[in-house]
Amino acid sequence: MTAIIRNQKNSLNCDPARGIILVVDDNLANLEVLSSFLDQSNFEVWATRSGEKAIQKLDNDHLPDLILLDVMMPGMDGFETCKHLKSDPRIQDIPIIFMTALSDTADKVKGLQLGAVDYITKPFQYEEVFVRIENQLKLRNLTKTLIAKNAELQQAQTQLIQAEKIATLGHLTAGIAHEVNNPINFIAGNLNFLEEYVQEVVDLLKLYQKYLPDPPVEIQNAIKTKDISFLLNDLSKIIQSMQVGTDRVIEIVSSLNNFSRSREAGNKLTNLHEGLESTLLILGHRLQANAHRPTIQLIKEYGELPPIECYPGEINQVFMNLICNALDAIEEIQKNQDFEEISKYPGVIRIQTESIGERVILRIADNGSGISEADRTKIFDAFYTTKTIGKGTGLGLSIAYQIVVNNHRGKLTFHSTQSYGTEFVIELPIR
Repeated sequence: MTAIIRNQKNSLNCDPARGIILVVDDNLANLEVLSSFLDQSNFEVWATRSGEKAIQKLDNDHLPDLILLDVMMPGMDGFETCKHLKSDPRIQDIPIIFMTALSDTADKVKGLQLGAVDYITKPFQYEEVFVRIENQLKLRNLTKTLIAKNAELQQAQTQLIQAEKIATLGHLTAGIAHEVNNPINFIAGNLNFLEEYVQEVVDLLKLYQKYLPDPPVEIQNAIKTKDISFLLNDLSKIIQSMQVGTDRVIEIVSSLNNFSRSREAGNKLTNLHEGLESTLLILGHRLQANAHRPTIQLIKEYGELPPIECYPGEINQVFMNLICNALDAIEEIQKNQDFEEISKYPGVIRIQTESIGERVILRIADNGSGISEADRTKIFDAFYTTKTIGKGTGLGLSIAYQIVVNNHRGKLTFHSTQSYGTEFVIELPIR
């Protein structure tokens, strides 16, 4: 049916924003009339005469702002075309207005259920067509603005949480390091004296044995009962073990200080390998074997890295988030496996570093559960998490992305195969 536009005027008392309108109608006269007045209204008009050609027209990155779609067309009718367009994620948000001479309510309901936003009935009224198009474009632009503002708010919220989280973690680790440092230094300082005093007592006992080889029976019985030889030999080993343990605690305290860097505010030259080692030392307990699984293997393939200018506390936070996620992914894939099965295919975390040109590249890979296809486009979104309730906040990767991309002008990407593992790639400029 040819549409007749009544009361057509050269202009209306409105100045709509320019946009692209795709008109789909098998009637050439309709296309010419619609194209003419839309063009006069400062719209760019695309015209096709079938649903199939409309779909082909939209098979690229350049898309219209609104679609006028005729219902009654040979081949693929308007309803079928609408259904196809709404199934495409690239196109599904573009508003579709049906054009029809049908007045049956059931047909209109069907179109609206398929995703159309409005109907224009034939014969057209110029003012009606124009106002309906204008309203839908305003709604779409408003929706785009709201989405953009919401994204800005989420980003600002993430940055605030990131700053607070890093500051809190820095204060916490620095506080723990300070509280542990004093007593452990006291113990470490006194261990040397203890070893010296014990050795003097041992030497004195040996003198007694040398010059008084036949002590009274009571002392001889005590020597047999207490096994003095074993005690003297083992005492030295115990002191050595205490010294090793004390050195280990001092090393952990040093790593906490390096991780928090609370006294090193600002951008500075940093050795990334030191940050990685500090993070791995803090997370070392999660790599160890337990009753449910063997040790998670850690493979380090470090290349030559120059010191880079960065915020070391923030970069350490990225390392912590990515390595924790790798450990979580391994634990997730192992939770339904027995010890023997895990022993055949143990968890593995591989860390590789290299320098290429003016950038350093760090790769953190695991053989864990991987990331599903559906989750990959949202993985860096704030508050989006694939973990169970209580296991994750949805901020770890979002914060890591903010730190690497926004704060350090770098790149954070990943490669993943579900059930086979994930590799995150950090690229940072040297200067």
